[in-house]
Amino acid sequence: MTYNLHEKAKQNIIVVAHRGASGGNIPCNTMTAYEIALKQGADMIEVDVSCSLDGKLFLFHPGMECEHLNKDIDLDNLTYREIRNIRYVNYDRTPTQFKIAGFDNFLEQFKGRCYINIDKFWDNPELIYKTIKRHGMTEQILVKSKPSKKVFDVLENLCPELPYIPIVSENHPLHYELMKKEINYIGAEVLFKKDDSYLASDEFINMMHNDDKLVWVNSIIYDYKEQLSGGHSDDTAMTVSEDYGWGWLADRNFDFIQTDWTMMLVDYLKKSGKYYR
Repeated sequence: MTYNLHEKAKQNIIVVAHRGASGGNIPCNTMTAYEIALKQGADMIEVDVSCSLDGKLFLFHPGMECEHLNKDIDLDNLTYREIRNIRYVNYDRTPTQFKIAGFDNFLEQFKGRCYINIDKFWDNPELIYKTIKRHGMTEQILVKSKPSKKVFDVLENLCPELPYIPIVSENHPLHYELMKKEINYIGAEVLFKKDDSYLASDEFINMMHNDDKLVWVNSIIYDYKEQLSGGHSDDTAMTVSEDYGWGWLADRNFDFIQTDWTMMLVDYLKKSGKYYR
């Protein structure tokens, strides 16, 4: 399988499963959650990568130990062996059969199967990049960040071939500067609070597409007080209408939609004729 996000975006809206597909007894950021996300039709899975005290990579969202493990601990202060013996809890804080996954194991299991967005890449860029490269998976990977000189320097000096997307709010002043850098700048993730935001406009999206760049939008909700896409979200898709929540985003011609409801989003996009380009 050949991996090229520009070609993929010409075929269909790229559906990104935020931390996999979790629920019930199955926690997020587990191998099972990612397998389910692919069964539900995700094109890309988003993973959080952390590092143990002895320099081993594993999948976990930093700072979420109390919520997902029911333990007041800091995994970064534990050895990899100690981490791998810890079990997740479910939504009722009851222990599950699911253990924290190692990054190497994850990469081998999903090699050649889907696109992967590595979150928290910038906490350990050299170690994560070398691991990805050792597995021969650089084409499957996407990294994102808020734009900064530090990030650009890492990309140019360490991993210029990795597909990269800056996360921007309200405007994108560095677009032309990024096009001149020796990095694989492929598009932008846009955050906006109002429908009439420039980043959600035909003008902006057409400009990006004309420059061969893709545009990522989020229907996920971290905090209901901080809307990421003008109120067109997973929540409003469920409680108002799918057309208002997801359809509005698809009609704006965004290339990626990141969701916590993979199967329902894919089903809606296909039934409404909005999935395929």
